Amino acid sequence: MTYCVGLMLERGLVMMSDTRTNAGVDNVSTFGKMFTWEKPGERALVLMTAGNLATTQSVVSILDERTKAHGERDPSLFEVPSMFQAARLVAATLKDVIAAHADVGQRADASFNATLILGGQIKGGAPRLFLIYPEGNFIEAGVDTPFFQIGETKYGRPILVRAYDAAMSFEKAVKVMLVSFDSTLKANLSVGMPFDLQIYETDSLQLGRRIRIDPQDPYFERISTGWGEALKSALDSLPDFEF
Repeated sequence: MTYCVGLMLERGLVMMSDTRTNAGVDNVSTFGKMFTWEKPGERALVLMTAGNLATTQSVVSILDERTKAHGERDPSLFEVPSMFQAARLVAATLKDVIAAHADVGQRADASFNATLILGGQIKGGAPRLFLIYPEGNFIEAGVDTPFFQIGETKYGRPILVRAYDAAMSFEKAVKVMLVSFDSTLKANLSVGMPFDLQIYETDSLQLGRRIRIDPQDPYFERISTGWGEALKSALDSLPDFEF
């Protein structure tokens, strides 16, 4: 399994993914699930993946190859005129990869399915964030749904719902996301460190800070310990149940 979150703020986008993949309790590996494409001053895109590793790697390889091979740049993430068209291209590529490996036609519920989060900005448009399904359709983040999760989503969702504020800083957003990831990490062995973090600032048209957060990261250790202690303190402060 995996866990990825894309968060839309007034200042831009914050994207974070874990790196664990496994095919059983005794077969655990680390693979990056965050991929980027950039033409500074023109476009910056970030893709995060969850699902079958062979499927997601094939999708990323096809998208990446089209940005490099001169004869196959149409369609390409470097040529599409808008983020909406970028989402359509990624969705179509995902659907084609799944269909090519299906036993009979398109079977999105098969073991080779995948779900993606695409975020970024192309010159002439605003930053946008999309959740792309294996069937080849997608939805866009907005005021009512300002963030997307893929993978093992249930454990880390409560803190995102309670703490999200569109006006908060990148620094606070990272703190909230690390609490979300810590909650997921402690509840599910299929999610693991290190975490990859990517910041994108609105209208910069270039990728911002990219950070890998390792298990020994001192700030993450403070967040993990502090959050656990804060929860215990909050629980103790509530009145006990009376029979």
